[in-house]
Amino acid sequence: MSRPQELEDNKTNILNQAKDLYELSGYELQAVSGHEGGRNEIYICTADDGRKCVLRISATGDRTEEEYLAETEFVHYLAANGAPVADVIPSKNGRLVERIVSENEPVFVSLFEYAKGMLLSDNGYRYREGAPLTELFYNMGRTIGAIHRLSKGYRPEHRRTEYFDKYNMDYISAVIPEEYAELKGAIAERLTEFAGLPKDSESYGLVHFDFSDGNYHVDMDNGDIVTFDFDNCINCWYMFDLAHLWTHGVGWCQWMPNGEDRLRYMKDVYFATILQGYRSETSVSEELLAKLPLFIDMVLIEGVVDEFECAAREGEDVDPEDIEDYVTCLAEHIPYAGIGVDL
Repeated sequence: MSRPQELEDNKTNILNQAKDLYELSGYELQAVSGHEGGRNEIYICTADDGRKCVLRISATGDRTEEEYLAETEFVHYLAANGAPVADVIPSKNGRLVERIVSENEPVFVSLFEYAKGMLLSDNGYRYREGAPLTELFYNMGRTIGAIHRLSKGYRPEHRRTEYFDKYNMDYISAVIPEEYAELKGAIAERLTEFAGLPKDSESYGLVHFDFSDGNYHVDMDNGDIVTFDFDNCINCWYMFDLAHLWTHGVGWCQWMPNGEDRLRYMKDVYFATILQGYRSETSVSEELLAKLPLFIDMVLIEGVVDEFECAAREGEDVDPEDIEDYVTCLAEHIPYAGIGVDL
């Protein structure tokens, strides 16, 4: 039997075991195309009556069962306490994570509710008809605020990684090649600044770490947002999720030719409205809010590291053009991810 056929047979075996564990025999499974370097296999499962759920199969081997348990327990806690998230569905054994052994390696499987609504991208990045775009910005802030409010009182049984457990110079030096010495120097400088940030329970806790329009659905009838994909959740500063929203919001003003106009829109309209929604759920430290540019740099560092990790999983080199803007902003201390200048 050829190696490709062996791999396909092994994949089929894993999928069949997963279907049995979650009683999905009557469902049609459709694979979701992942992004380059993605970590999981995702299937949309549809029953005859139209009900949907999402099956995730993780076989990369770079996360432990403890980490998957920590993620799914957090999601289940959030859902149980009213946060707008897609809940975890237990297996027939009552487990949030199932472990399957394939070719002597563990494969971790979980099932999630299908989030009501749709991706903004599937609607051509058009918001719901008749509603102002600021409603979306407010609801994004309110959604992440609800998650953070609950996280502040969360006492986990299983723990996810701490920020500095991953983002430290030993790991970064290993994942980023030597030819990027200037970049690594800029990252080391920021890590020193991060180390001086407060880590009290109001400032630091379990965050989504990837809250962007690819990881939530919008109900186009009422604007409600439902969040999913907590696969990257990590113990970090709550400000990271807000800064992440900044970096993923630049598309709403990129058509403006003037950098000052773009920066003004991002500060006075986009981010100000997000903060209104966020504060409707929980507080944010004015001290840390004033350090937004530093937290935006934290997001850029995560993006750079992710590019190198994804390339390594694919056995490829990073295309320098893919990280050029991030590197420029970090190395040259250009704030706000460069939205105010033409890079």
